Amino acid sequence: MRAADLVLHSPTGRRLALWAGLGAAALALTSLAAFSKDHALMINASPSLPYWAIWLDRGALPQRGEIILFDPPASPLLERHFGKKPKPFGKKVSGMPGDIVTEKERSFFVNGRKVAVAKPTSRFGEPLALGPTGVVPQGCYFVTTAHKDGFDSRYAAIGWICARRILGVGRPIL
Repeated sequence: MRAADLVLHSPTGRRLALWAGLGAAALALTSLAAFSKDHALMINASPSLPYWAIWLDRGALPQRGEIILFDPPASPLLERHFGKKPKPFGKKVSGMPGDIVTEKERSFFVNGRKVAVAKPTSRFGEPLALGPTGVVPQGCYFVTTAHKDGFDSRYAAIGWICARRILGVGRPIL
């Protein structure tokens, strides 16, 4: 018999192996818990983004062109369309702090580049007020989606998305 076989066949060896296994499991669970504080797998049920699975990184700072996930602001319009407790929204960062957002004939531009067109009414026929224009405030973002029915910063009910609402940066995985 080998020495390893002798250790596992003795009562002391089995106890040591059990304690080592329990220690390894505790370490793995602790690492997983710490990892889950900063990361999550989000499932996208909306057609406004072409991805259905998005990996959330809570610690990353958003950059232009990236997807951010955020809690939408409360409003009667959002409640009618998405319920009392809407799920997080995922949109692309089109405007960064300090950028200039302008609007002309319901088209929105960031630093002169067209990023979105606002519809006059919602899918339920409600009028949609235009979103904010001007300099994007510090800690806030102008978010859009290419989807014609996307509900984003081009509408007043969403507006600037500021740090307190941001859950993190999303990385599309599927």
